[in-house]
Amino acid sequence: MLLLPLTLPLVVLSALIAAQNAHDPCVKVAGKEFVAPADALACLKSFPFNETIRQNVIATVSGVFDFYTFEDYYLNSPPPFQESTIDIRAELARIGNASYTTDFDFNKDLYDSTAKLNDGHTRWFPNCYWAVWQNILPAPIVTLADDGVQNVYVSPDAVVLLEQLGPDFTSYFDALKFDWRRLAGAKVLEINGLPAYDYVDRIASNTSGNYLDHGVRVNSVFSSYRLDKSNAFSQRIGDLAGPPFPDPESVTFTLIPANSARVETVTIPYVATFLSAPFTDGPSFWTNNCAVKSQTNGVDHSDSASGHVTDIMRSKKRRGDIIDGSLKRAIGLPSQFRPKLSNLSGQDGSVKSYILPDGKSGVLFVGSFTDDLNFQQETVTAINTFKSKGVSQLIIDVTNNPGGSLCLGLWLHKFLTGSANIEHPGFQSSSRANPLAQKIVKADIARNITLIQAIYSPANWASVQNVPFADNFNYNDPAIPLDINGKSQPMSQRFLDICDILFFLPFPVEPPFDPKYVCSSYILMGNGNCASTCAMFTTLMQEKLKIKNVVFGGKPGQQIEYKGMAGNQVLEWADLDSEIKTAGLKNDPLAPPDLIVDGDMRVNWRTAYSFEHADVPIGTSSLFASYFQFPYTKDTYNNPQKLW
Repeated sequence: MLLLPLTLPLVVLSALIAAQNAHDPCVKVAGKEFVAPADALACLKSFPFNETIRQNVIATVSGVFDFYTFEDYYLNSPPPFQESTIDIRAELARIGNASYTTDFDFNKDLYDSTAKLNDGHTRWFPNCYWAVWQNILPAPIVTLADDGVQNVYVSPDAVVLLEQLGPDFTSYFDALKFDWRRLAGAKVLEINGLPAYDYVDRIASNTSGNYLDHGVRVNSVFSSYRLDKSNAFSQRIGDLAGPPFPDPESVTFTLIPANSARVETVTIPYVATFLSAPFTDGPSFWTNNCAVKSQTNGVDHSDSASGHVTDIMRSKKRRGDIIDGSLKRAIGLPSQFRPKLSNLSGQDGSVKSYILPDGKSGVLFVGSFTDDLNFQQETVTAINTFKSKGVSQLIIDVTNNPGGSLCLGLWLHKFLTGSANIEHPGFQSSSRANPLAQKIVKADIARNITLIQAIYSPANWASVQNVPFADNFNYNDPAIPLDINGKSQPMSQRFLDICDILFFLPFPVEPPFDPKYVCSSYILMGNGNCASTCAMFTTLMQEKLKIKNVVFGGKPGQQIEYKGMAGNQVLEWADLDSEIKTAGLKNDPLAPPDLIVDGDMRVNWRTAYSFEHADVPIGTSSLFASYFQFPYTKDTYNNPQKLW
């Protein structure tokens, strides 16, 4: 019988215990690194549906959506993003009334629904089930051009890539007598009975999420290079080969093996790899992976002596990023693809810099906007070295950049363009001034809440004239009505970021390269998977400087935006809950309840507006202009140095 921790209400515990049968499928997979997807799924589905949990989660998620700046845009998403049209409230009502057998079924439905918003800032992550087991297909796919014709292929480096997962991975397929190695480099004609690119489109439409632009999501299906959490080069296996749930057991390819002309149909099994907290049975699985944690909900920061100083500083950081579960177990980029040039900074941070053999071209690979001093030091070292070595053009590679610190994105833009050439390097933005948000700002002012304690504190922001708000300035009063798709929602007055306190190093008075030639000497490149802060940085470079943008990959004949998503700032549920509690409003009837299970409903908390079109959020703007799109080839895919 399943015994659950007493962190749940007694009525919930009683119902779950009564519904659990004697067989515990979690025992079968406990302690194993690689298991059959069906066995992993059986463990996840061993926890019966519970109405109390559903009502709690739906109430919290619905309350968070009250702060979502883009909610009304989704009623009729602007072109070319019509695919993302959804009535969010109607969808929540459907999920709140649907019949489910297991707790997994409910959470997966809610997860899938929020994923189809295609906004990585705003998603439900059920930590009990999401990326607990990741499925791995031993045939990651790439899109390559051969003699000018693009097709889908099994990644030619699949063997050397996946053998890094160790003998337990390879022995799993050996036991199945499945020879996955022979598939490397095969040309894929069909996937599950559909033409290969059509199936990729299906994954991009229904599974990938994160990015409004469909073309960017297509590139997310394919394998590509990136940095892992340790800032080492790694290879993302893609959304087809690495889904975050163990629900598909196999996929069928019609293919032509490398060095063959024979067409074959091969059913390829997935394997599920465990990525979460260890357990021995169902009860310990729930305790370690599903029960509320200390960081699940927010805390009251109004008392600086409360012992949450670290949480305060983490909550205060202005972030714009996506969450990629595959980073829990990143696979190293095979050595033949890693840059052979010397990294100029000599450090292992998220900024890597190189001088190409021509001696004229410098490369700044920005793997993420990691919020630390190293980012700034590495950038300054790189630029100073470029100048001393006579580099005359700069390639900025943002492939698979997940975003990060908003202020670092502004810092990099201002550093590269020169402080004399731009008064403020960021976009105007506004947040949703719903009734609870209005109460929060009023309470923060009345309670003298500081910028260290709360994001809503006026001291965090400046006017559009770049004058810091007074500590008692209520930027939600009066609220500004925003009419979208027949709906009107109150928005805050517009404001700018104040980031100078986070900048450790000074800006150059003039940009590193002659301003007359910035347009021709800077090139942005990537695969479109450039999220949030990265998207805002590249949009700034485009709008302010009109620099060239180069995008690689994609589906033949389908455009890809050079940026993935650019809302502005994301708040995790615990961050938003802390804002409510710090304002003393947790007992307000408008406040969402604490979660009674571990999860995160993150939300795009504010919107950035275009310099060129002041009434248009950059997150809903289509940005294809001023760039070139090139296919990968067998010589260049996953090989950053050859792409540079």
